[in-house]
Amino acid sequence: QVQLVESGGGLVQAGDSLRLSCAASGRTLSRYAMGWFRQAPGKEREFVAAITWSGLSTFYADSVKGRFIISRDNAKNTVYLQMNSLKPEDTAVYYCAVTVGNWYRDSAAYDYWGQGTQVTVSS
Repeated sequence: QVQLVESGGGLVQAGDSLRLSCAASGRTLSRYAMGWFRQAPGKEREFVAAITWSGLSTFYADSVKGRFIISRDNAKNTVYLQMNSLKPEDTAVYYCAVTVGNWYRDSAAYDYWGQGTQVTVSS
């Protein structure tokens, strides 16, 4: 089993920054990608960002590109999401997830999920 624990969420004002972390533990998986998704009330879960095992490729939703940066530290089994210039529409529960596949933008491709961390951005 793989457990994912997100942290770093909170309440901030528009324009502020937050850095989310997601630490993986349990069974070690080889060459897995990690991604971030978010879900706002009444909305479906949507893709935010993903990063390949090597870190050489990253993927972003259009809504966050240029503002968010995903990175990972495989030695720590941790993925990060640096969120800058936050907007009220970024308010959501943010989830990290692991996939051994290549469909990085598709939530259905992910095998393990964290419990989520709340990000609230006030205007």
